[in-house]
Amino acid sequence: MTEFFGTDGVRGLVGDDLTVEMAYVLGRAAVLALGPNILIGRDTRASGPLLEDALARGIADAGGTASCAGVVPTPAVAMLTREYRLDGGVVVSASHNPPEYNGIKFFDAQGFKLTPAAQDTLEAALVAHAQGSSNYIDAAGQAVAGASPKGQKRELAQAADDYCDLVCQQAEGEGVGLAGIKVALDCGHGAAAETSPQVLRRLGAQVAAINTDYDGQDINVGCGSTNLGPLKQLVLDTQADVGFAHDGDADRVLAVDAQGNEVDGDFIELICALDLKRRGRLAKDTMVITVMANLGLVKAAEEQQIGLVQTAVGDSSVLAAMREGGYVLGGEPSGHTIFLEKNSTGDGLVTAVQLLAAMVRAGAPLAELAKVMRKYPQVLLNVPVRDKHAVEGHPQLLEALHEAEGGLAGNGRILLRPSGTEALFRVMVEAASDELANATAEKLAAVVRDIGGSA
Repeated sequence: MTEFFGTDGVRGLVGDDLTVEMAYVLGRAAVLALGPNILIGRDTRASGPLLEDALARGIADAGGTASCAGVVPTPAVAMLTREYRLDGGVVVSASHNPPEYNGIKFFDAQGFKLTPAAQDTLEAALVAHAQGSSNYIDAAGQAVAGASPKGQKRELAQAADDYCDLVCQQAEGEGVGLAGIKVALDCGHGAAAETSPQVLRRLGAQVAAINTDYDGQDINVGCGSTNLGPLKQLVLDTQADVGFAHDGDADRVLAVDAQGNEVDGDFIELICALDLKRRGRLAKDTMVITVMANLGLVKAAEEQQIGLVQTAVGDSSVLAAMREGGYVLGGEPSGHTIFLEKNSTGDGLVTAVQLLAAMVRAGAPLAELAKVMRKYPQVLLNVPVRDKHAVEGHPQLLEALHEAEGGLAGNGRILLRPSGTEALFRVMVEAASDELANATAEKLAAVVRDIGGSA
């Protein structure tokens, strides 16, 4: 793990873990690591414009051209970087995190997250800055000695529309039509506020959308994929056939059936895998999942004769396995699903369109399609600790794990890991009953607190 970069770029509290100065340095470094022509997009957080401007000035001061797309989903930056034939893309977003957080993540010219070598270049720039060797910007965010403006910043007002056009073209090329389908949509006061309603309506769906406004402080707050309550109510109130909820940057989506029941990423991926397989489009009849996938998904895939490749947690791990093995579908329970023939990263809108298309082709409601899998009761505890790394691999925790696995008697699963972005240690337990899963998770969480110290 690098000093500044986590599992998905740089992320943290604005003004503390992530500053304007850091954004400026990363802008300059991006030109060195990726090339001079860089696309910038952001979500709706209040800190977004300031960080976007610092990145753009850094890019320009390094002799590059910063093309600013404004508020667009993360997957739009990946797709448009490739479509516009630019050298790289950067997104200012903290995804599903609260409004006071923000982040900066990068894509290469093909819309893929960076190689370790490219990320090391960016990391080195931040390390040098932290050690005081960079004189490119002062505490007020103004460029000072060492900066020699050569490049430019330009606005791309059409970027969101261009992304919508591309997603619609993909769907229409496959004959996807959504006429007669009622869709409820929660945009989470985030980056999908304009794009997702537009695309679904253009494809023929009747859309009832909420949380399409934003003030910079409401992204992910009590809504979107982090809180499905408002979406479930909207589905019932509008008698929608299906509901979708995005996270703040819309690289994820979760679904709700017509009865208001959650359909998470495991269900979505399996339903879409079966649809692809029936059409001969599921490469090697295999999909990629992570160790967080529910045991019910594993068993259902085996029954449906769909192969599985399992990776570590994180979309980067999923994508790496997909590219290495030539697979077209991979994802996580969180709703971060990658359709590699459609986009180079998780795309919540593309995922929603593909799930709707699967429903149309099957001529069945989502609740019926979701019966393909029985989800095992799962408990996930995010345990705040002072030192998450001290917990991992500790003999006391390994002993507790061995005892807990014995209690599951082979009919369940346990996963213990530190968070990649927060001071948390995650305890996940699946078992045959809710009671057993809860009791097992609580026992392990107590051990984690004892080792790592309560935060």
